[in-house]
Amino acid sequence: MLYVDGAWKLFDEMPEKILFSWIGVISSYARTRRAKDALDLFKDNAECWWNSWNHFHCKIDENIIKETADALVSTGLANLGYQYVNIDDCWAESNRDSKGNLVARKSTFPSGIKALADYVHGKGLKLGIYADSGRRTCSGTMPGSLGREDQDAQTFASWGIDYLKYDNCFNDDIRPTLRYPVMSRALNKTGRPIFFSICEWGDMRPALWAGNYGHSWRTTNDISDSWGSMLHTADMNEVYADYAKPGSWNDPDMLEVGNGGMKFSEYVVHFSIWAISKAPLLLGCDIRTATNETMTIISNSEVIAVNQDPLGKQAKKVRMEGLREIWAGPLSGNRVVILFVNQSPWATNMTAHWDDIGIPLNTVVQARDLWKHETLEMQFKDKLTAMVGIHACAMFVLTPVS
Repeated sequence: MLYVDGAWKLFDEMPEKILFSWIGVISSYARTRRAKDALDLFKDNAECWWNSWNHFHCKIDENIIKETADALVSTGLANLGYQYVNIDDCWAESNRDSKGNLVARKSTFPSGIKALADYVHGKGLKLGIYADSGRRTCSGTMPGSLGREDQDAQTFASWGIDYLKYDNCFNDDIRPTLRYPVMSRALNKTGRPIFFSICEWGDMRPALWAGNYGHSWRTTNDISDSWGSMLHTADMNEVYADYAKPGSWNDPDMLEVGNGGMKFSEYVVHFSIWAISKAPLLLGCDIRTATNETMTIISNSEVIAVNQDPLGKQAKKVRMEGLREIWAGPLSGNRVVILFVNQSPWATNMTAHWDDIGIPLNTVVQARDLWKHETLEMQFKDKLTAMVGIHACAMFVLTPVS
């Protein structure tokens, strides 16, 4: 029964026009509800992953994926939250099969993606895959999913895929605001929880709309393994800080830590900015051969905890003095995280003032240095000053004590 014109009526008593109108409303609500439920599935999930592209590009195969899963477990990174092993571009044959399905490349993934997913799941991890919202993927070696969204989503679900990175190449100049919702709905219809990573490079400011369709969205162009590129990417991402929240994240692209293009202190800055920005911590190095220095950075549980803090508030720059930046953001438990970033070619003292970082004046705090793993003996009131080295940072969590 439905309430129409001041009275409850049976469906068969209702005028046809009104009946179909109500059916449309109910159907629309159901679709919206299913989509929201799918998005909420990842509301509290930590975003720590590994992705093949930054280090391997197209030179990937199933053994690399298996060995990376093994390494995530054996190094203890899996226990720190790195739960996803993501295959990027170049995993499929150039053409679909006779039924129009995507097919794993026989020369590099001879066992197929389903068998690989089973292996990764057997390690207690999850498997991610890559597709494109255009006619071809960005490498040009694989078919895109444009016009095949439902079929490809069902294929991914049948293989046991847990994450989809969805790129933006060869898109026939169709707006991303039209293309990405199609795959979002297709994934929802599979009934399988699949994290949807929207990779449209910040083209149409996805932070403003993509939260209705995906769980993260690229806010920037591709990062490269250099100090300048990393800082520029961080700046582009910071613009959209207010749009990040649990289950909906700004993505400034994958981490370059461990790939060799920056110094140790610069990689520490890189990892710290991504963590404080609540960005997806997508490792992009070869975990199997990671150096002790790389492991020191990517396994810092205190910095990872900032990234995964349940409050989910992205930090912002609160002061920019030439080549010196102060970032700050709220954490759960009335705490605040601050990050001093020194881009200059000389060491310098940097000071964070309470009225800049959101702490009431006269508040006394305890400071925890997240890279030295020590709580400072001195307590601080109204400000905190630290010496920061060349192309380096200092990161503290401040906890009120009075």
